[in-house]
Amino acid sequence: MGEFESSPLGRVTVYSIQGCPHCMQAKATLRRLEVPVCDVDLGRHPELRARVKELTGRSTVPQIFFNNVHVGGNDDLQKLAPEELQRLVSLVKEEPLPAEAPPLPEENQSEDTAGETDGGAAWHIPPLKAFKCERDELAGLVEDLKHGSVIGSQRRGLTLYKKSFSGEQLVDWLQKEKGMARAEACNIGQALLQKKYMVSMRGCGQQDGTFGEGKDTMDTLYRLLEDDPHAALNAGQTATCSPIKAAELSLLLREMILKLFSEHLSADGKSVDYKGMSENPAFERYSELAIQLQRVELLSLSREEKLAFFINIYNALVIHGYLRLGAPTNMWQRYRFFNYVSYLIGGEVFTLQDIENGVLRGNRKGVAQLRRPFSKTDPRLQVALPDAEPLIHFALNCGAKGCPPIKTYTPQDIDSQLRTAAEAFLENDDGCLVDSGKREVRLSQIFKWYKADFGGTDEKLLRWVLEHMGDSPKKASLQGVLSAGKTKVSFLPYDWSSNSTH
Repeated sequence: MGEFESSPLGRVTVYSIQGCPHCMQAKATLRRLEVPVCDVDLGRHPELRARVKELTGRSTVPQIFFNNVHVGGNDDLQKLAPEELQRLVSLVKEEPLPAEAPPLPEENQSEDTAGETDGGAAWHIPPLKAFKCERDELAGLVEDLKHGSVIGSQRRGLTLYKKSFSGEQLVDWLQKEKGMARAEACNIGQALLQKKYMVSMRGCGQQDGTFGEGKDTMDTLYRLLEDDPHAALNAGQTATCSPIKAAELSLLLREMILKLFSEHLSADGKSVDYKGMSENPAFERYSELAIQLQRVELLSLSREEKLAFFINIYNALVIHGYLRLGAPTNMWQRYRFFNYVSYLIGGEVFTLQDIENGVLRGNRKGVAQLRRPFSKTDPRLQVALPDAEPLIHFALNCGAKGCPPIKTYTPQDIDSQLRTAAEAFLENDDGCLVDSGKREVRLSQIFKWYKADFGGTDEKLLRWVLEHMGDSPKKASLQGVLSAGKTKVSFLPYDWSSNSTH
């Protein structure tokens, strides 16, 4: 297989992203047509996003070209009349590729190591950066502590605390078993707290995160983080690697779970084999890496780093939750899922609700929530954004008929990426429909549930939608309806159906 430019005949160019079900459906249709297909992953080649938007006027994927004829997205492909589809197939098979054909990446225009697919060429995606665990300097000491005689049951008043130890017991053990001076032992206790190897038990002594001489510290009860009882999906084991930067870890986790998801997405893109996914050895590697979230540093993150980190982790956690608990199928199961599925991050438990409404929405009440996720004394409040960021609603689990050309978010360009995701969402009719004749705008339920994030009134909501639309006939229609006044706003039904094959 040579470079694409050397082909004497045409090709179908598909701009897609990994894990996009609509892209999978389109490519399944093209396979049946037996045409040469070049699949360009915009997630791997973000430098082409602007050019594709310029050529198509759209921000969604897939975008499909037969030679230089733009067909549109998956829905457009499926709606083509048989005679028109045959004409396009003949165009590709019989006509040479025009000079003004849609662009390909400049890199990796070499043979794919996996060979040819779909009667044409496939881009070689380099493997994910391998994670190398550099063992933390305190990991060995923690292992010794777990097998020593320190951890046991401690009584405070009428309450018995299992798998716990006092500050004094830890210091005595470090002195006797490790030969440390008392001052050094106190410094080790402080390091174990700071690195999230152990946590002070609420109601059992001081809670200010310090460890040192003094009756309060020595009487305080502690637990190893892995022994702290909670249902987080990455709990129960100790993170023994040196702490990894939050942004780097979230990117790696998101890419790993997305690759795994893509491998178990059906050929037509309509269902996911979660059972097969959970049995894949790659999922075990993902789970091992997720444990490293336990000791990640959150308080030093910038706004941009927090946005990218928590969006990536939220989307990965949803899939992890499906694998462990199954996809929710009714309202009660959905409520439990989003309030129960959690990760232990930086020493604290974050559920899906906590991430979305606590962190990314600036600690606002979520749908059907009676109070804010974080109280004034909750340490997680320090991580929350100061204000709600409305754009996050279009980055958390895209369920529209056309996906934004981004699946994994990066701090360096997060605001631009979020605007692209919003623009892509509003391009879809299940995101926004404008009926000029009835002066009616029909919006996704997301805008109803989180209206406060978009201004709180119908007028402010519609202005927000208009400002975040790309230049398109739909935007012109909306502008015309708003100019006429007395616009009716209604909300479209939300599709909660599961894509699980089990």
